[in-house]
Amino acid sequence: MKILVVDDSIVFRSQISASLGGLENIEVVGTAPNGRIAIQKIQQQTVDLITLDMEMPELNGLDTIKEMKRLGLKTKIIVFSSQTISGAEKALQALAAGADDVVAKPSGEVTDFTKAQAMIEEALIPRVMQFAKIKKSPISFNSFASTSGLRPKKNLKHFKPNAVVIASSTGGPTALEFIFQNLKCIPTLPILIVQHMPPIFTQILAKRLGEIAGIPVHEAKNGQRVENGHTYLAPGGFHMHLLKDANGQFIKLTEDAYRNSVRPAADFLFETAKEIFQDQLLGVILTGMGEDGAAGAKAIYNEGGGILIQDKESCVVFGMPGAVFLNETYDDMMDLKEISDYLRTVIV
Repeated sequence: MKILVVDDSIVFRSQISASLGGLENIEVVGTAPNGRIAIQKIQQQTVDLITLDMEMPELNGLDTIKEMKRLGLKTKIIVFSSQTISGAEKALQALAAGADDVVAKPSGEVTDFTKAQAMIEEALIPRVMQFAKIKKSPISFNSFASTSGLRPKKNLKHFKPNAVVIASSTGGPTALEFIFQNLKCIPTLPILIVQHMPPIFTQILAKRLGEIAGIPVHEAKNGQRVENGHTYLAPGGFHMHLLKDANGQFIKLTEDAYRNSVRPAADFLFETAKEIFQDQLLGVILTGMGEDGAAGAKAIYNEGGGILIQDKESCVVFGMPGAVFLNETYDDMMDLKEISDYLRTVIV
């Protein structure tokens, strides 16, 4: 997989190139200090993926993405964004414009070169490898379809849950925006979401989803009561559990160890929500890398709740829904528009 590193900082260009340099089947074919030079290089040679800084002279990250789309360039894009409110807003704009994933840049407070590079490697390498895996082995998961399952698949058209839990990662913010833009109604039940994103980014995503749908969407707080008609997004860096007492359901946030290499992990939300809503819970697994959500989906499925997964063709990465697919612990698989249309029917 051929990668171009695009950043106006020679320090970051060096750190990113060094982070990727030793990976098998990965080749850093060059660097560029701004988007204009990057596009010229993409047009002159094969580039499968670029890492793209958002703040650059001449042609910034967002405008670079728009120009690449205008030119029909199919190169995958991983955006590097500062971990600030402004940076998070620009990152979400970049995802909406066509970027595939986002990584938070080490803050200016991290002055140790080795530590900064380690932070870049931890965040960037898994994302690069997911796209390398897709390029190397474009498996059609449909060929593994089976009808055995752990129980008969239920007809979700006749299923009316009391709560909805959603898991998403790579490609998730854009998928969630599409879904919320098409809700066009006030939910009569609670919706709880785990989207793999850094702190601050989830705050901006919650605000954006609320503005798009015109409904209350919160970045969840520890101890917050869960109400019908409200949506709760797990904050970056915290696992979100759903608990119940005499006064109803409430959210518990923890900084427990990473699960599935992520925090927040959807499995914790799915498993704890299942204890409360039992067979009246709908779990939705959207696009994303890894297997987070698979164990939680299995728990909901075995309890008799409903599980809906996004299909491979409409996913940026079919990792999370693909893991549920291979476990056969789902009731239906739909593309993003079908999921959006279906959710409109069950949340009212």
